[in-house]
Amino acid sequence: MDEEITIIDSNTRNEKIKNFFVNNKRNLIVGFSIIFFLIIGYLSLKEIEKREKIKLANQFNSIKINFKVENKQSTIEQLKKLVNQKDATYSPLALYFLIDNKLTDDKNEINILFDELINKTSLDEEIKNLIIYKKALFNSDVITENDLLKILSPIINSDSIWKSHSLYLMAEYFYSKEENQKAKEFFNKIILLSDANNDIIVESKKRLNRDFSE
Repeated sequence: MDEEITIIDSNTRNEKIKNFFVNNKRNLIVGFSIIFFLIIGYLSLKEIEKREKIKLANQFNSIKINFKVENKQSTIEQLKKLVNQKDATYSPLALYFLIDNKLTDDKNEINILFDELINKTSLDEEIKNLIIYKKALFNSDVITENDLLKILSPIINSDSIWKSHSLYLMAEYFYSKEENQKAKEFFNKIILLSDANNDIIVESKKRLNRDFSE
């Protein structure tokens, strides 16, 4: 008797499953088709992104290899275009190459490129903070205290690995301006950080002992 009931229940369940597929055949086909095309679209997008990355890598390497002082303006334009591609890897590298090789004295032009990376490029948070720090460092000899603090505030007000670097930059800035009390305050902030860069802590302690000891 129990076996008959089990067989009946099994047949009923199989019939329900069969009816479900028959009654929903069209919806199931549409659903599976959508999933299939989404997977194909995703894989295609990844392949396009991969090819674009290779293309940008080739462009950057070509710029470096073919760089000549007499073709400086052409190199500048190529690097600016690469920055404007908003690529997380090669756009920052293009800007660093531009700065490190002193290809232009136009600080406004460089700052526009910095802002392109900081505000419009999808970057890992700490890479973005590094670029913010580099922007502050690049401008530190020509801008006011308030402007420098404004640039560095996203880092100083965070737990970024670049926080101690930013505090040290502010300390050095005030020291260069002979505002010793402000410089001392920033050096002290560094040594109180639990996760500050060790080299910066050591250097800050040296500066406090050497230049600010009573």
